[in-house]
Amino acid sequence: MNTAEPTAMPEWERYRVQRAEHEFASVRKEPRVAYLLWCLTGLIGGHRFYLGDTGRSIAMLFTLGGLGVWALLDVFLIGRRVAAVNRTRRESIMARYGILDATAL
Repeated sequence: MNTAEPTAMPEWERYRVQRAEHEFASVRKEPRVAYLLWCLTGLIGGHRFYLGDTGRSIAMLFTLGGLGVWALLDVFLIGRRVAAVNRTRRESIMARYGILDATAL
């Protein structure tokens, strides 16, 4: 009887997945960093620059966070925004490597 799993991944495929995971780990955004930037630079949109929202960051910079309103609301939205940015980055990296991301299903 064959004891090997029929769904075992070939070694070259494992390396490809590991390369993709490593690339994602290098561009992944951390919620703690985003919240820290919000605390330190919330009025000028530093946390949005970190997450890649350049247009909104510049708007916050010139309006001092919408006179504090945007900055205050962002404390409730940062977690979801970080998750959305990470999801988008992971999907694009996995697609570039030709890997179907099972967590996205």
